[in-house]
Amino acid sequence: MAVKVHIPTPLRKYTGGLETVEIDAANIAQLLDNLEAGHPGIKDRVCDDTGKVRRFVNIFANDEDIRFLDNLDTALKQGDEVSIVPAIAGG
Repeated sequence: MAVKVHIPTPLRKYTGGLETVEIDAANIAQLLDNLEAGHPGIKDRVCDDTGKVRRFVNIFANDEDIRFLDNLDTALKQGDEVSIVPAIAGG
C-alpha cells in the first residue's frame, strides 16, 4: 500500500531532490525502514541510534503528530500522507 511521504528540503539530497516519494508501509517504523532502503542515509537524519525519532524531528501522519498517536507503531493505509518536519529554532 503506497503512502505519500513529504520530504523536507534539508533531506532531499537523499531522495535525488524529490519533494515527495511513495513508500509501501503498514506503519511508520516500516515506512522509515523502506525509505532508508530506497534512499540510503535518510533514516540516520530522522532517527537516533536507538531507532527512535530524533527530538528535533516531527513526523505527521495525515496532519496528526505521531507522538500523540502510536508513535512508530502508527498504522498507515493506502493513500495516507506522511510529512517529515524538522523543528526550527531561533528568533
